[in-house]
Amino acid sequence: MQIPIFTVDAFTNRPFSGNPAAVCLLENDLDEDLHQKIAAEMNLSETAFIRKLKPGDDFTKSSCFGLRWFTPASEVPLCGHATLASAAVLFHIQKNTNSVLTFVTLSGELKARQVKDHIVLDLPLYTAYPQELKEVEELIKAAVGDMIVQDIRYSPDTKKLLVRLSDTYDRSVLENLKVNAQHFLSAEKTGKLKGLILTVKGNSSGKGHDFYSRYFAPWVGVLEDPVTGSAHAVLSSYWSEQLGKKEMLAFQCSRRGGELKISVRGDGRVDVAGQTAVVLKGNLTF
Repeated sequence: MQIPIFTVDAFTNRPFSGNPAAVCLLENDLDEDLHQKIAAEMNLSETAFIRKLKPGDDFTKSSCFGLRWFTPASEVPLCGHATLASAAVLFHIQKNTNSVLTFVTLSGELKARQVKDHIVLDLPLYTAYPQELKEVEELIKAAVGDMIVQDIRYSPDTKKLLVRLSDTYDRSVLENLKVNAQHFLSAEKTGKLKGLILTVKGNSSGKGHDFYSRYFAPWVGVLEDPVTGSAHAVLSSYWSEQLGKKEMLAFQCSRRGGELKISVRGDGRVDVAGQTAVVLKGNLTF
């Protein structure tokens, strides 16, 4: 069997930065266990599988596809950067003729459209609620030591914990923070977490970024994710409320780094836009 596969760096316009995702185009249904085996083989934070929903569908002409995402360890319900990468493969490599693509996923229908040199994802917007420190104190200490924490929120929909560091800290403090995410597994006692977001307020006067973040998900086999669309489905809601803004520019300051344009809508969803760079084209053969 041969399956076309691509590696796409998402939320960047430069190869070898942003967040890499593998994207597989499935002409036919794949044996269930092969999804996880391929994701483990690719060993990227996510491997996406685009599948045709009807036998007559065409990657060039159809506008609606099934989409699933797998980390090396498990299937996940939402992955923004691998959705961006999937849309890039259809728009830029398959030359799909539609202005809007719809993906049927575990998080409902997600839409992607081209706007100039960006691809815009239509994602659900998730609220994060105040979280008691004592429940997560050991985890936060494992993550940031004795740094000052300004706010703690929990998103039950995504099982993500948002930890806002003091406004006295800037981007460089977050970038230089040494984090051993493997320690989170023993420090997390609630059993309700799948991801940890660390975030600081940006300098949004002029053309700066409104907020910065890093994201860790050892619970699903990803120690640190370079640029995370699903985390920004939580961050967008939080920072929109905090800053009183609907349009924001965000930067995830992992080692690879990536930029996201945010537009919080009035219908409980958020547009997250980014650029992409295709760095590999080939076939899986087995």
